[in-house]
Amino acid sequence: MNDLEYLLETSPPPFIFVSDPVGPRSSAKALRSLLSSLRPQIHFVQVNAITCFTAKLFFDAVLNGLAEWKPSWEEGCANWPGTSDFARYSDSLDGFMHGIKAIHGSLCQNEGSSKLVVAIEQSERLSEKLPEMIVPLTRLAEVVQLDICVIFLSAASWEDIRPPLGAAQDPYYIDIPIQEKDGEPALQHLLSTFQAAQSEENAEANTYHPTLAPTYQTFSSVIYDICAPFTNDPEEITYVAAACWPNFIQPVLDNYQRQLEDDDSMEIDGIGFVPTQAVRNRLTRYFAPSISSALDKLYPRSTDAQAWVEATKPTEEALLHAFPDMKPEWSRNNGGLDRQQSTVPFTETEPDSRYQDLTRMAKFVLIASYIASMNPAKSDLRMFGRGLDEKKRKRRRNTRVTKTKSGPVKIPQRFLGPAVFPLDRMLAILGALLEDNDNDDDDSRPSKINFSVPGEYIDTEITRVGVYAIIMDLTSAQLLYRTTNTDKFDGPPMLKCGVSHDVVNTLAKELDVPFNDLLWDFT
Repeated sequence: MNDLEYLLETSPPPFIFVSDPVGPRSSAKALRSLLSSLRPQIHFVQVNAITCFTAKLFFDAVLNGLAEWKPSWEEGCANWPGTSDFARYSDSLDGFMHGIKAIHGSLCQNEGSSKLVVAIEQSERLSEKLPEMIVPLTRLAEVVQLDICVIFLSAASWEDIRPPLGAAQDPYYIDIPIQEKDGEPALQHLLSTFQAAQSEENAEANTYHPTLAPTYQTFSSVIYDICAPFTNDPEEITYVAAACWPNFIQPVLDNYQRQLEDDDSMEIDGIGFVPTQAVRNRLTRYFAPSISSALDKLYPRSTDAQAWVEATKPTEEALLHAFPDMKPEWSRNNGGLDRQQSTVPFTETEPDSRYQDLTRMAKFVLIASYIASMNPAKSDLRMFGRGLDEKKRKRRRNTRVTKTKSGPVKIPQRFLGPAVFPLDRMLAILGALLEDNDNDDDDSRPSKINFSVPGEYIDTEITRVGVYAIIMDLTSAQLLYRTTNTDKFDGPPMLKCGVSHDVVNTLAKELDVPFNDLLWDFT
């Protein structure tokens, strides 16, 4: 950022590309702070390419920012009106250029400042939503004939988003160096957030009290050691820390509450109790598995931080583990300590309401889709195939002797995530599941017609319109994901399962399906 500051203060090039593959959000904040410090000399606007997903939104955001115009609800959320010579600046690229010239002329008359800077965060999204805007933006200073600088901030490289045919101008490259393995920037960012949170009021329990700063420093080191193999982004690590810190420090606050009840003469203004190193070590050992599970859930945003805090509130067991000299019968009356709550990792052991409201056929479809996502296609015949005289499928026996082979190790599918599968393969697995696990005498079956040919009932069921309607409903509810475009006609639709193993296992128990026996790499 020092090089960028020097360029902006002296003679900025017309196009600058800042690449930060590790922490683009932190770089975006640093860029905004840098531009704000140079505001008397330059006028800037910083927009996000994700929110500006249409050309009109992008034009309005840039013009409003450069003109320092804030739309208000009382005035009808109107954009910058501009001058009288050109009415609408956001209808086309030509109008956008006229708007920039009008803003530049107005600034020169009022303040005498002529430098303009347009910064675009996550600019790699422009190649997806607005690819036609990349070339004009790179040559914006050349087109409008003004002293204006365009800055692209992206986690991708310029070669990945460069338009073809060499129409775009080559940028001035600035690469943000990858931070050292010691994680000093991430730890400093964590400590800065702790200091910033000290000013916030928390009437229930001040988890960010200044006396807890040494404990938070130890907690920050533990958080970084767990998150560093997966991400070095300070924002992501801070998000995980914000979700785990309240429960991590809760036993200390509960112990302080017990001391207040035992001794009324203690001061209530401060925490009054600094955890010793032994207490910190016990807390670290107790909550380390929960922090790892929090990273698994929060990093892909499978849940949010508030839901994680509510789902993993510490129990009295955590309090007794941190302070072994406490009396086991003591518990906090109004603080939410409950022996029946779970402190260990938040898992979806029971399906929520949207899974419980599913029909019987929809549950079979979810089980079939998970099997199709996790099992290789070549295993379908072994897992569900039938012989001429067999009634039940052949199951794979685990009698093979593993041999050590040289070369790369094959990663199991459960670590790679769900794989895509064609619709006809999932329907075939669905038919095998219904044939083996759907009882003929069950009243929940929709038809009572007697079929004479074996397998005729299953073929009729899986080709019903209702099955395809169920698949469409599950896709709309994001329990299934369609990976192919809807306007593609060649080949079957490709899908991917969107539910976890625990949810499918619970649904399989409701339907009496031997789910674990149907997985190829289950351990």
